Amino acid sequence: MRQPQSSCPFKDARQKIFGLSYSLLVFVYDKADGPRTRTATLNILHTIYVEARRTADYQMTRGILEILDRAGNEEDLVAFFQDKMLPVDEIEAHRLAAEVLGNRPLQGFLTISNALQWRLQYARVISCAGQQDGILRIR
Repeated sequence: MRQPQSSCPFKDARQKIFGLSYSLLVFVYDKADGPRTRTATLNILHTIYVEARRTADYQMTRGILEILDRAGNEEDLVAFFQDKMLPVDEIEAHRLAAEVLGNRPLQGFLTISNALQWRLQYARVISCAGQQDGILRIR
């Protein structure tokens, strides 16, 4: 519960905009170690299902949707990608911007940090579970 995050393989920067292409089942737990018995007890605090279509980065998709709502163009999107340090070269940034203009992304709810692999953070998913389409609170 103190660090609701995990890592996943980096495929490409498109995942921050359009999602991971797979759904997630998130278990948030509190772990208690029993040193005398050499056992661990997991208390599952939250179980949340995140549909693939909602696995994009929250800040990235929010910014893109705001740009599109203000009639932004390809250059506006490319500048936004550069400001957010999306790990793409200029050619890929223009390709992604054109794709976004033709295929408006949905609002994502993960926090995806750039690294050699994505670091996924789930605090927003936990707080939004059951209140947003595509994010189901199972427990």
